[in-house]
Amino acid sequence: MLAAMNRQQSYEAYVRACTLMPGGVNSPARAFGGVGGEPIFFLRGEGACLFDLDGNRYVDYVGSWGPMILGHAHPMVVEAVETALRQGTSFGAPTLAENELAALVVEAVPSIEMVRLVNSGTEATMSALRLARAYTGRPAIIKFSGNYHGHVDSLLVAAGSSAATLGAPDSPGVTEGTARDTLVLPYNDAGAVEHAFDEHGGRLAAVIVEPVAGNMGCVPAEPAFLETLRRRTAEHGALLIFDEVMSGFRVAYGGAQARLGITPDLTTLGKIIGGGLPVGAYGGRADIMQQVLPAGKVFQAGTLSGNPLATAAGIATLKLLRDGDVYERLEQRSARLAEGFDDAARTAGVPCTVGRCGSMLTLFFSPDPVTDWVSAARCDTARFSRFFWAMADRGFYLPCSQYEAMFVSAAHTAAEVDATVAAAGEALREVAAG
Repeated sequence: MLAAMNRQQSYEAYVRACTLMPGGVNSPARAFGGVGGEPIFFLRGEGACLFDLDGNRYVDYVGSWGPMILGHAHPMVVEAVETALRQGTSFGAPTLAENELAALVVEAVPSIEMVRLVNSGTEATMSALRLARAYTGRPAIIKFSGNYHGHVDSLLVAAGSSAATLGAPDSPGVTEGTARDTLVLPYNDAGAVEHAFDEHGGRLAAVIVEPVAGNMGCVPAEPAFLETLRRRTAEHGALLIFDEVMSGFRVAYGGAQARLGITPDLTTLGKIIGGGLPVGAYGGRADIMQQVLPAGKVFQAGTLSGNPLATAAGIATLKLLRDGDVYERLEQRSARLAEGFDDAARTAGVPCTVGRCGSMLTLFFSPDPVTDWVSAARCDTARFSRFFWAMADRGFYLPCSQYEAMFVSAAHTAAEVDATVAAAGEALREVAAG
């Protein structure tokens, strides 16, 4: 068994952080609750790698939870941000960069005719749902178990006792009244969707779904499931919202909708369109988006929305993605990694399955395919935890939860992917030995 890396400075930083911030972190995804131990504190990133406070180097497959598709500190993105920084960080007024980033998004994403820039994925989904309710004049929405759409009150909801019952609050501070208008259905279950529309179709404003789920691990939606959503929303005058905060510009330049050929009414974006800086967006058909203030009456505002630094980073990133061969390389590297994980698990005798769509993937510690939250929840999380630390001690940084997706970047070389596969083989044999 490989000796653990020295992470004393990370430990000391975490102890100090716990006196300053709840749980010592500013987002629970960083807290290592799914793997035990203390979180690693990082000093810098370069290309496909991260370096922690103790000088340890890791090949990174978290990528800031998705946005670092070009790798860390890409020279052209850094240059764009530096140029913008010298001109001012925020004006609270329109800029040409907002026009340029919006035009790139409209050009790329099939469903988007008009777009509104915001500051986070949570803000984007919250705003899209408000808009859907205003546009349709209806209160209720459908979401799916295992899909995460940010910490919006009406979406922090647990499933009821049957497929078409209304939800119940899933977090303290979320009221029953807020949760009452949210139906929670099983992901990839077209039959449950049919039943919900039969019972509640006249009350439904929208269905919101991740076309490629990333918060129960990487679980792509089945085409028939998405086709049912598209058909039933259209029949009942409800809006279909694709949450592509993770999958947008990640699984294809135009997002999952371009890859899968299904066009929603509204789309939420984040992550990659900010090039590593805080950003979000929601957009869709012009007749819907024209309902947003000041063109219409649906209120939504943000002082830092479309700020010069985020738009500069986003423009540079999207142009590099549009004009290069990035997606071909991402597909090759990701397929090699997925195949390598599968072979390594089989050789080690550890029951695993791999979920992948484009450069999003997850090694599930389960012998069966993962298609929804129920099947994801069967994974052996204790084995995943041992695998996580075995990989970290070999210099590979993976998501600190079985239920988060890995992300491959354009900066990962074939040699780094092969080294990852070799390390996974060693780590899985260690896991198998107990």
